[in-house]
Amino acid sequence: MSAVARSGGWSLPRPGRRAAQLRLASGLVLFAFVATHYLNHAAGLVSLAWMEAGASAFTAVWRSLPGTVLLYGGLVVHAALALWSTFARRTWRGMGRGEAVQILLGLVIVPLAVAHVSATRGIDEFWDFNDRYAYVLHSLYVTESWDGPLQIVLLLVVWLHSCLGIHYWLRLKPWYPRAQLTLYTLAILLPLAALLGFVHAGQEVGRLLGDPAWRDAYRDSLNYAGPQVNAWVYAMNDRVRIGTAVLLAALLAGRYAWILLDRRRMRVTIRYPDSRTAQILPGSATVLEASREAGIPHASVCGGRGRCSTCRVKILEGVAGLADPSADEVRVLRRVNAPPGVRLACQIRPRADLQVVPLLPAGAQPAEARRRDRFATGQEIEICVLFADLRAFTRFSEKKLPYDVVFVANQYFRLMGAAVERAGGRVDKFIGDGVMALFGLAEAEAGGDAGCAAALRAAGYMAQALQELNDSMGHDLDEPFRLGIGIHTGHAIVGEMGYGSAVSITAIGDTVNTASRLEAATKEFGAQLVVSREVVDRAGNPPDAFTAAEIQVRGRDQPLGIYWLADATVLAEETVVG
Repeated sequence: MSAVARSGGWSLPRPGRRAAQLRLASGLVLFAFVATHYLNHAAGLVSLAWMEAGASAFTAVWRSLPGTVLLYGGLVVHAALALWSTFARRTWRGMGRGEAVQILLGLVIVPLAVAHVSATRGIDEFWDFNDRYAYVLHSLYVTESWDGPLQIVLLLVVWLHSCLGIHYWLRLKPWYPRAQLTLYTLAILLPLAALLGFVHAGQEVGRLLGDPAWRDAYRDSLNYAGPQVNAWVYAMNDRVRIGTAVLLAALLAGRYAWILLDRRRMRVTIRYPDSRTAQILPGSATVLEASREAGIPHASVCGGRGRCSTCRVKILEGVAGLADPSADEVRVLRRVNAPPGVRLACQIRPRADLQVVPLLPAGAQPAEARRRDRFATGQEIEICVLFADLRAFTRFSEKKLPYDVVFVANQYFRLMGAAVERAGGRVDKFIGDGVMALFGLAEAEAGGDAGCAAALRAAGYMAQALQELNDSMGHDLDEPFRLGIGIHTGHAIVGEMGYGSAVSITAIGDTVNTASRLEAATKEFGAQLVVSREVVDRAGNPPDAFTAAEIQVRGRDQPLGIYWLADATVLAEETVVG
């Protein structure tokens, strides 16, 4: 299967990191304005007087000179950078649904909001009109015009656009998954309270208008200059909406013209697995953009902003033709412990042919962007591996109810896991009623002696824990549980392996296989522990209880020197080894 995309060379530079930070800062200013405005609406749940009091504080901030500059400056900056980022994209293929919805919502905000802004802040500034809350509620709620439902739509559009932006900003933070439910709840409650406050206060205004004295005082307070005010509002609405449409049309036309002008220039080829390729103008596009143009699935949680690392690729050929990574790219790669030869696809612009392999599935989640184990991408190191198997458990499970079996199994796993961690090891996995654990990962660069000592201590702790389990369940057992443990040390490949939710850090190689064979050999010796001689020698100070022997391990030409121990509890004393 092959896929080839020939690019038109759309090379308008996309906003850099500083521009992205400015876009975020301006967006947060607008979000603060919207959130405080909705809180002011929510005050209508109490009364119209509360809304008017809140409006006094609200306008004191946002209609002051600093507030005005901050608000409208933020609006212009945010809109300009958003349009630049959107129309500078080489392709809109591969854009996430949420990002597409956010962009579409952003495009309709100005046409929807202009009527509200011109009929409130506009006539206040240019016609000295008192746009108090009673006037807004009278116009939008009591008169039953289409303006009211349109403002409700505007409220929801602005809020959803804002919340999507906040979500995309925070989803890479390690604490965000824990706070997500709380934030989602607040995101629902605030606009709901604003709508209910709007309705409640609107009903109050409707009742007050039935009082002639209140109605006359209300009309006098508006300082209405006559029909020319309405004409000014309608004209302003038309100008802004037409101007917005012309601007968008010009941007689309310019983007398309640029693509046509560069379509015939020479290209470089990016090769992917499965014989798929993409062709781009030299230096005109990132690898991520090339993937999207060719319809090749490529992960990118942050949308190609160089923040998440999920688009990272392994460079197989052509690395010499790439520019050195920027400080920001280096920082992101270090965060995920990326090995040499790995780059961010959204940051590299090939000027010569390139061969890459995307390292994450196209559906990668935000968790992939957070700090990862240093072994996640695979390393060959010297470690100590322990295998343990529970004996007599199968016969026990055949005579017990499922509930009892699960309960006892979980007790066993808890005790064994605690014993491994107490010794400083890492539980790799539980296999049936067996345990695989790794030791010396933290000391791998120091030679692994500490890992051997820790593995022997863990064997002692596990033997002790089994005694506790047998003692606590003695009346329920026809025969006590027994434990067989095998330990070996050597080089192994340690990395993140698996599929989907079953991905974890594990080890593979001859060292792992040998440790498993030694665990099986405990049956041959009638022992609780069989450990290779190298582990004991490197741990130091072997107990006198050890018995030396040699065994033939399948897959090895020479016999393997081992020690075996009938009762491993003697190893639980930390002064014995290490």
